[in-house]
Amino acid sequence: MRARIVLVALALSTFFYVTVETLPIGLLPQIAGGVHVPASSVALLVTAYGLVVVVATIPLTRLTHRWPRRRLLTALLLTAAGATALSAIAPSYPLLLAGRVVTALSQAVFWAVVTPAAAGLFPPQARGRAIAVLYAGSSAGPLLGVPAGTWLGQQYGWRVPFLALSVVGLAIAIIVVSLMPDIPPGEGHADRGSEPDRVRYRTLVVATAVTVTGVFTAITVITPFLTDVTGIPSSAIAGVLLIRGVAGMSGVITAGFVPERHAWRALVALTALETVALALQGLWATHAGGAVAAVAAGSFALSGLVTVNGTRVLQVAPAGTDMASAAVSTAFNVGITAGALIGSLMLTTALRGSAFVAAAFALGGVITFLAEPGLAARASRNRTERVGVG
Repeated sequence: MRARIVLVALALSTFFYVTVETLPIGLLPQIAGGVHVPASSVALLVTAYGLVVVVATIPLTRLTHRWPRRRLLTALLLTAAGATALSAIAPSYPLLLAGRVVTALSQAVFWAVVTPAAAGLFPPQARGRAIAVLYAGSSAGPLLGVPAGTWLGQQYGWRVPFLALSVVGLAIAIIVVSLMPDIPPGEGHADRGSEPDRVRYRTLVVATAVTVTGVFTAITVITPFLTDVTGIPSSAIAGVLLIRGVAGMSGVITAGFVPERHAWRALVALTALETVALALQGLWATHAGGAVAAVAAGSFALSGLVTVNGTRVLQVAPAGTDMASAAVSTAFNVGITAGALIGSLMLTTALRGSAFVAAAFALGGVITFLAEPGLAARASRNRTERVGVG
């Protein structure tokens, strides 16, 4: 029961971080008016946040990898809660931006350690389901957290949801420090890969970056795509995004039942589904029902892919799983940044074509995953030959 309570707290922490990161998108006018800057400067609060995570994840994880996870997660959550409170009360834009940067620095380490920490609470055979519960929290962020925070900000001012989130972060930190086991680093079964393989791990990093680039090429322009190409009225977009969110949550739950021995097959299947969904989004762009179905299928595939990815890292990590998770997290954020750039460039030039470009990147992810067994076998033969010659 104690482990389950901690797992729920960690799932809530993923919800907390995802909501904090993306909430400014829904409150652009309110924040801009509150600190007297243009809306483009408020958008930078999200862009700069992501760039900080990309740059800081690996060095900060390396710096803190000897910390016991209970103390590290507690420190990260307290830092994020305090910085979010600072953002809420900031009288000026520079102080608001500073609060966001500090929160992003804590998130950079958080995503590297939270998956091994959650998996280590349970026996190895149950860690797939534990990771699914963990990532259900992150899926609930855009589904529940951002809409609720946006509504709260519209009703009572943009500072209120940030203050509420800081209280949530503080409560989670108290649960973690009170109930989470204080296991020395490197001594848990989730601290090292169960089937370490450097080549398979590197393939996973590359495939993640390529696939996520494609997905976020499409996600970046999803609203104008649905309104301008598909012809869905703006008033119905919230409903479509709700459908997308429910499909994503279903993908997380489904992925939780994938046995670890089938993780690679699941990654291939989910990436292939993502590719097909993105291609159909382009082909059915002018048909509302087909486009919405394709968007929902892509969300299901992405959420399932992220969940199985977490299991796969714990399987093939060549050394410590925290550093392995840090590199995969960096690859994910590189994909988000690159996809957002590509999508924004296609916004005014080839909006319908963005879905096909996204599908091409996702297909590159499928090909990379399919190449993994051959690359690993070749590396194994080369090692054997070097040993024989030696």
